[in-house]
Amino acid sequence: MTIKNTDIRDIDILKTWTLESSLNFTRYFFKHNQGRKFVVGPHHEKISKALDKVLKGETKRLIINIAPRYGKTELAVKNFIAMGLGLNAKAKFIHLSYSDGLAIDNSEGVRNVMELPEYKAIYETRLANRGKKHWYTTEGGGLYATSSSGQVTGFGAGLVDEEKEEESEQDLKDLDEFLPSIDGLEFGGAIIIDDPIKPDDAVSATIRNKVNNKFETTIKNRVNSRNTPIIIIMQRLHVDDLCGKLIREEGEEWEVLSLPCITKNEEGDEVALWPFKHSLEELKKEKTKNSFVFETQYMQNPKPLEGLMYDREFKTYEVIPFAKNAKRKVYVDTADEGKDHLCAIYYEEHPHGNYILDVLYTQKPMEFTETKTAELSTIHKIDIADVESNNGGRAFARNVEKQMREMGNNKTRVKWFHQSENKNVRIFTKSNEVMNLTLFPKGWETLWPRFHTHLTTYMKVGKNEFDDAEDALTGTIEKRNKSNTGTTDDILSRLNF
Repeated sequence: MTIKNTDIRDIDILKTWTLESSLNFTRYFFKHNQGRKFVVGPHHEKISKALDKVLKGETKRLIINIAPRYGKTELAVKNFIAMGLGLNAKAKFIHLSYSDGLAIDNSEGVRNVMELPEYKAIYETRLANRGKKHWYTTEGGGLYATSSSGQVTGFGAGLVDEEKEEESEQDLKDLDEFLPSIDGLEFGGAIIIDDPIKPDDAVSATIRNKVNNKFETTIKNRVNSRNTPIIIIMQRLHVDDLCGKLIREEGEEWEVLSLPCITKNEEGDEVALWPFKHSLEELKKEKTKNSFVFETQYMQNPKPLEGLMYDREFKTYEVIPFAKNAKRKVYVDTADEGKDHLCAIYYEEHPHGNYILDVLYTQKPMEFTETKTAELSTIHKIDIADVESNNGGRAFARNVEKQMREMGNNKTRVKWFHQSENKNVRIFTKSNEVMNLTLFPKGWETLWPRFHTHLTTYMKVGKNEFDDAEDALTGTIEKRNKSNTGTTDDILSRLNF
C-alpha cells in the first residue's frame, strides 16, 4: 500500500494503531518490509506486552528467554528500535549480539524499516547517515551496534536527564496522545542485548565469565540516565550464562519473561508454544536427540550436567485438596550476612506433603522484610511462624509478631528457635524428603524466578554461592508434625522472654 500525502486521516489512524503496541508496529512494517505477514503466536503477544511496559517507563530491566528462530529479533530488536526512534528521534540505542556480523545485520534491519515509504509517511524521524556500526538521526538520536565482547565507548544509551527537561510541550503532548499511560515520561532509548553468547561458547567458563564480566564492568554503565532501560533477549544456554548470573544476583531488579517451547493448556495437556514453528511431536523428537540442549535452549530450564542436589522435577499442584487437620505455617530463615537472602516459605502442611503457598526471598533490609513477613503471614492466615533465632532472628521474630498484632492478626503464633545443626549436612541428608514432600504451585518458576533458579541449580559437591533457599526448604520438612510443647526456646518464646 502506498500512502499519499493527502491521506492525513488515514495516516493518523495508522500512527495511532502502530503505536498502540510494539506487536502492531511489527505486524504493519514487517509486511511492507518483507512482503508477507508476520505470523503471530501467543508468545509474541507476551513479548509485546513486556516491551510496551519498557516504552511506558514501567520496566527498567527486562529479560526475555525464548528459543532461537521464534521471531524475537524481529519484534524485540529491529522493529522495537525503529518504533522507539519513531516516538523520539533523539532516542539513543546500543545494540549488542555475540558477533559483529549479527549486530550489524540487525542494525541494517532497523534502517530498512525506517527507510520504508510507509514509515516516512507516518513518522518524521529521518536518518542522517548510513553507517554500519554507528548511525544517527537528524535529531541526534541513533544506534551503536557491535558484539557483546567488543568496544562500547564514546556512546551512551538513552537521554541524559537534562535533555529530557528541555523537550518542548508539543513533544510531550504528542507522546501523551499515543501513549497516554506514559505519564509524560519520555522514552529515550535503551541497551538491547540479543544473544550475547553463542551456544558453542556457552560450555566454556572462560568465555562465559568474559561476557558476564563485560556486562558488569562496561555495558550496564553505558546508560545516560538511571531511567534508561536494559533489555536482554536470549535462549538459555547454561546455568551460569548472563541471565543466570543476573537472576541469581539481581533477581529483584529484573522482570523475567520465560517462554518454554512446551507449555500446558487450561486442561493440563502439553501444547507447543508456536505450532507454526514446531509441533508438539517435533519438539519431543528434539528432546530425544539431546535432553540437555532441549532443556536449555527450548525449555529455558538450564541445569548442570551432573551433581544437582535436587536431581528431578519438584512436584506441582493446581488446587490444594481439603485436609481436616491441615496447618498453615511459615518457616523464616533471616539473612546472616550482607549477601544472604531472607527466605520465608509459607505452606500448608498435610499428612502427605507441604503445599507451598508463597515465598519471600529477598536481600532487602529488615525494614522491608519484617513488614512483608508480617503482611504475608496475615494474608495467608498462618497458624505457626517458625523463625530461626540465629544472628538476630529473635529480635526479628518479636518485631514481626508486633506488626502482625497491629495488623489485627491475632491468629499466628510466632516461635523462634536456635538452629545448631550444620547447614550443609541438613540440606544433603534431607534432600530426598524435600523432593518427596514438597509441592509447588504450577508455574512457580515464574512466580519466584530467583528462588527457583537458586534451588534448581544447587550442587551436591563444591561451593554454592547461596544456600538460603535450600536451608529454609529443608526447615519446612524438619518442622513437620512437631509437638507444640517444643524446646526450651519455644517455651521461652511463648512467654515473651
